Amino acid sequence: MKIACWLLAGFYLFFCCRAEEGLDFPTYDGKDRVFDLNEKNYKQALKKYDVLCLLFHEPVGSDKVSQKQFQMTEMVLELAAQVLETKGFGFGFVDSKKDAKLAKKLGLDEEGSLYIFKEERMIEFDGELAADVLAEFLLDLLEDPVEIINSKLELQAFDHIEDEIKLIGYFKGEDSEHYKAFEEAAEHFQPSIKFFATFDKGVAKKLALKLNEVDFYEPFMDEPVHIPDKPYTEEELVEFVKEHKRATLRKLRPEDMFETWVSMQGREAFSPLKSLNEKQICSGS
Repeated sequence: MKIACWLLAGFYLFFCCRAEEGLDFPTYDGKDRVFDLNEKNYKQALKKYDVLCLLFHEPVGSDKVSQKQFQMTEMVLELAAQVLETKGFGFGFVDSKKDAKLAKKLGLDEEGSLYIFKEERMIEFDGELAADVLAEFLLDLLEDPVEIINSKLELQAFDHIEDEIKLIGYFKGEDSEHYKAFEEAAEHFQPSIKFFATFDKGVAKKLALKLNEVDFYEPFMDEPVHIPDKPYTEEELVEFVKEHKRATLRKLRPEDMFETWVSMQGREAFSPLKSLNEKQICSGS
């Protein structure tokens, strides 16, 4: 077990120390954007922001180590909030002791977790707690939950996605009730699992898909699984994905690395907040 933990720590530090990619992050401008959420302001915050990100944390200890760790956590959120300020994102803290009633009301139950509220959905972020990773994850939530494939070139791009779970369905069009059920199911897993759809008969033929049929692909598996009993309801699709989203050989990605680890070893094995010191030391924050 100790060897496994060290191996995981090695993977974790690899991601922490990698050169930043994607978003170009500025330096912190000194403006406080992350706020303390409480029973007086939470309704206003939910209305004000399109997406609200809440860190549910244990009370900060009086010792210097605890305070330093919390300051580093706060800086990650402040940087993400600074970059996403104009895009309708809000960031807040919920103290598990001081705001216990609010936490229960919102469904927050795991200290050290980052919860994201978008419309009527609550999403738990299971990625590396780094500003760039978090910001890119959040921006993905603004994209359409289903990507449409209607050409050979787009189909080739779909085929090249080998290291992630993906689903694809064939439907009459965007107004189809069966497509709408598929789209609503996709929202439950966005942005962690990719959902695709086609309205093109030629593309569907190449994929051996019948009308209103959905295929489920596991990572690095050439042949998909046909989801049985088409057409499907939203609930049936969600249930199938949850049942079949098992731990398989897959790429360890910063945006969901802890979810992947948890599915293999159990949630208590590794916590992103417990390893934040290593992350901040590597990034130089």
